Amino acid sequence: MTIKKHGLSIGIERVGSDIFVSLKAVGKLTHEDYEVITPILDSALAEVTMPNVKVLIDGTEMEGWELRAAWDDLKLGLKHGKEFEKIAIYGNKHWQEITAKIGVWFMSGEVKYFDDYESALNWLKL
Repeated sequence: MTIKKHGLSIGIERVGSDIFVSLKAVGKLTHEDYEVITPILDSALAEVTMPNVKVLIDGTEMEGWELRAAWDDLKLGLKHGKEFEKIAIYGNKHWQEITAKIGVWFMSGEVKYFDDYESALNWLKL
């Protein structure tokens, strides 16, 4: 029997007045994954009054979303999109680059795709 990992791990740090969020997506994300992560993000971002959150999404082990999970992801982006200054998507699949381009439509800040971790991190620090 093969066990398939899936889900999101999250890290949240404050660096000066900036909030830095790191997300790692693994496998095919489900609605249940978002039921766990959404309240954590909501709580962490509750006091944000201006767009100063920088996000690094590691999608190198991500396989995609179930349909309902994709909807959950869109709702999360619409709810918190104004709070994000920059979102760097680090991945290794062409569809992730397309996702970054579409993400710009729903965020007030910048969204950019990288296939190199160091480049993504350096861009967030600018």
